[in-house]
Amino acid sequence: MASNTKTNTYQLHLKGFVGGYDFDADYVDYVLSKHKDTEVNVLIDSLGGQSSTALSIFSAFKLHGNVNVHFVGMNASAATIASLGAKHITMDSSAMYLVHKCSIGFFEWGQLNSDGLQALIANIEHQKADLDKLDANIAQMYATRCKKEPEALLALMKEGGWLTAKEALEWGFVDELTDYADESAPVLTDTMACAMSAAGIPIPNMPTMHLTAQEQSAFAKFLGALGQLFSNQKIQSTNNSTQTPMKKIFKSICAILTCEHLMSNEGKITLSDAQMEDIESAISADKQTISDLNAQITTLKSEKQSLTDSNTQLQAEVATLKQKPGDTTAHVVNDKHTDQPAEKSEAEQYFESRANAQSLFDSLP
Repeated sequence: MASNTKTNTYQLHLKGFVGGYDFDADYVDYVLSKHKDTEVNVLIDSLGGQSSTALSIFSAFKLHGNVNVHFVGMNASAATIASLGAKHITMDSSAMYLVHKCSIGFFEWGQLNSDGLQALIANIEHQKADLDKLDANIAQMYATRCKKEPEALLALMKEGGWLTAKEALEWGFVDELTDYADESAPVLTDTMACAMSAAGIPIPNMPTMHLTAQEQSAFAKFLGALGQLFSNQKIQSTNNSTQTPMKKIFKSICAILTCEHLMSNEGKITLSDAQMEDIESAISADKQTISDLNAQITTLKSEKQSLTDSNTQLQAEVATLKQKPGDTTAHVVNDKHTDQPAEKSEAEQYFESRANAQSLFDSLP
């Protein structure tokens, strides 16, 4: 065990959720690039997080080739994976260490018919196969560090129990234990215990304490992220739909967007701002056209009603004229030709007007 005098200065402090702002692969790459030819000391205190980020940090440590990791507090899952790329790993004698099988968040709700159930089963089987591969890969990484068979590490991951610093050393996860005076033993809080339970992490048997309201608020940011521990996938939700993108043809929409089809993924179609503007313009133009046509129809209906009324009035006048006695002609007819046309009689004028009105009425739609 190392002495209680700390001589290292840490260039990297990785705490909290693996994949969060304070345990980020890009930040690790940046710091390592600033110390390409020098030793880099890293302090880790984390319950885990995204396996994808952990694997990236593992590779960065390994490529640098001169990284030392020191564990304090309670460290689990992805945090332990990230450390495997270090040249030398030390651990505070009061710290805790956990490895377990990978997991993903999964929620299912609603009703499914036989096709939906079959799709759900196929999706779950695919996810299980991916998790089995990831577990086997990580077990091999642990085995390489511990110089043991992968099957032994996979069995330990399946058990998923907390290891003391001494047990972690015996397994070979760490190379050395320390007992620095300024590194206190980890304390389990109520909020921490709830977060572990929600993430499926076993709760160790150790002293507990209560957080203040301010401390609980600060730690709450960690809870949501911890729920997807070891997950490099999005939470899967199913509601009688498959995960395979499908081509959907909506003739009117596709005509507006001048495309052959639209892609549907998980029952949703994503459109760009430009496409939405094209649809909005087309709908507005159609609305204006409909409004103009309605106005024309209203005008024609009014004209048709007016002509109908005129026709009714003319028919009444014809009936009245038919009941009157015929006119007598008492004047001498002038058979001399004149330049002026002969004046039409009242009956001729009436029948000419009636014929014109009937022709106009018949021409209406």
